[in-house]
Amino acid sequence: MIHIKHQLGQLIIIRFKEFIREPGIIFWSIIFPVLMAWVLGIAFSRQPTMVQHVAIQVNSDSLQNLKLKEFLLVADTMQGGDFGKEYVRTMESQKLGDTRYKFSLVSADDALLMIKRGITSMIILDNPDTLSFRFDPQSPDAKLLYITLSNAILEDSRVISEAEIKPLTQKGGRYIDFLVPGLIAMGLMNSIMWGISYALIDMRVKKLLRRMVATPMKKSYFMVSHFVARLLLGIVEAGILFGFAHFYFDTAIQGSAFAFVVVFFAGTVTFSGIAILIASRVNNSRVGTGLINVITLPMTVLSGIFFSYHNFPDKVIPIIQKLPLTMLADSIRAIFIEGAGLADVWLNTLILFTIGIATFLLGLRIYKWY
Repeated sequence: MIHIKHQLGQLIIIRFKEFIREPGIIFWSIIFPVLMAWVLGIAFSRQPTMVQHVAIQVNSDSLQNLKLKEFLLVADTMQGGDFGKEYVRTMESQKLGDTRYKFSLVSADDALLMIKRGITSMIILDNPDTLSFRFDPQSPDAKLLYITLSNAILEDSRVISEAEIKPLTQKGGRYIDFLVPGLIAMGLMNSIMWGISYALIDMRVKKLLRRMVATPMKKSYFMVSHFVARLLLGIVEAGILFGFAHFYFDTAIQGSAFAFVVVFFAGTVTFSGIAILIASRVNNSRVGTGLINVITLPMTVLSGIFFSYHNFPDKVIPIIQKLPLTMLADSIRAIFIEGAGLADVWLNTLILFTIGIATFLLGLRIYKWY
């Protein structure tokens, strides 16, 4: 009995030693969850001050509604924003924390564009007699923002009688319209990264690449075959997702279908090149899994797939916008819900093609076949 317990103890110690000696396992089980908690905490907590963007739809150079004008007269600052004149007002609360509101005075088209891009979830219509609030009634954030702002601006409890609610239900302004293009981009990335990188690393680990390179096979053809296979599979996967969203949620491509095809192809080229570069020297499946996750998971969190990356601090937004998945998701989203064409997304498309071709050529050059 003592001998059996000694064996069990030694085996348990071996398992712990295996864990400690594998840096990848330590990173993913301990360090990575802490990093994700930090990143998401910045995005959604943003202590000590929370920032809310609000679009004010105006029909003239000056505000018409007296209560709204009085509310903005005590703003902290007034400056020019990306869409128009911008008022910043901080409202303090000991229990709920400070909230900084950024009110952008914009046209009707720009207000809807801010909704589509996820910059704001609320539009206030500047009417002379009464305020109107436009938001997606299915969005909890928008409803909470409405309750907070309507009470603050009107300064009484008669919100429903004085403030007119106009549900924002048109195509392009709903959360599902924002979500589907991001899911298509994320699905393409994951399909390629795991379908190419992990497959190539697994073939190297099993010594299959050594056998294949001994045949009269052109190496570039071998890589291109992976690209073509993932492109076709990606089309099927994206088609199934879009078909479901179209028939169930009535989503649609409001822009150029040709532009979407070009952007989708550019995204395939980009992530195929990155996948081949990652797999070029790795000969351990655990290390390969870690590298793939290092590339895909941060972009999944940061690139505005499930929520707008404008939730992050303003200083890091320009960096996030340069990530490949962000450029791909933003381009697809612009085509789907903003009615964009190829001329509107050509720069992101060109950058994606450049990244893909450069990483593919580099990966092919340094590729370790055996």
